Amino acid sequence: MSGILYFVPTPVGNLEDMTFRAIKVLKEVDYILCEDTRTSGVLLKHYEISKPLKSYHLHNEHTATEKVISDLQSGQNIAIITDAGTPGISDPGYLLAKAGSDNNIEMICLPGATALIPALVVSGLPNNEFLFAGFLPPKKGRQTKLKQLAEEKKTIVFYESPHKINTTLEQIKEFFGEETKASLSREISKKFEETKRGTINELIEFSKSKTLKGEIVLIVNNSGK
Repeated sequence: MSGILYFVPTPVGNLEDMTFRAIKVLKEVDYILCEDTRTSGVLLKHYEISKPLKSYHLHNEHTATEKVISDLQSGQNIAIITDAGTPGISDPGYLLAKAGSDNNIEMICLPGATALIPALVVSGLPNNEFLFAGFLPPKKGRQTKLKQLAEEKKTIVFYESPHKINTTLEQIKEFFGEETKASLSREISKKFEETKRGTINELIEFSKSKTLKGEIVLIVNNSGK
């Protein structure tokens, strides 16, 4: 009988965002897949979880997936976590989920921490329908993607890094228009959590006025609502 593959969200900032169920699952599985054993080691030590950690990241997930599926088929229960947030959402996990589906492995994803939902809720922008765009292509295809998204009337959620945020804001202004409403959240669930709302021009001015740090969630809407 095959084992169960658990996708376990981990805190995006505050360690107290870990759920009781997540801790219980991590204590019961045979081993835990993680992006960085050092980062995850801190989390596991904090919650007195002593299960073996195995690296599973963007550079080895293709080769590691086959072994994980084999272990699951032999009856082992395995959890996958990432450095922060829910596995598979702009982090390693999709390939494993696809392989699990292809091999009829039972998979359970626990509800828990993610950066996009808190940022969307506090943006004040329409959230009855939204599109999660994740990270934009770094170079090739970036402008094509923005042109496509500019036609979208739903609220759009982006992830962005601090060193690219100014460029991204300028490009959104170019393709979406100056009347675009936006919200920028950073350091979600951390001590210096901050959200700035306004027009795209106001966010450009804000972003250029200071050095932003931490993962950024950018919410935009050009529907006129």
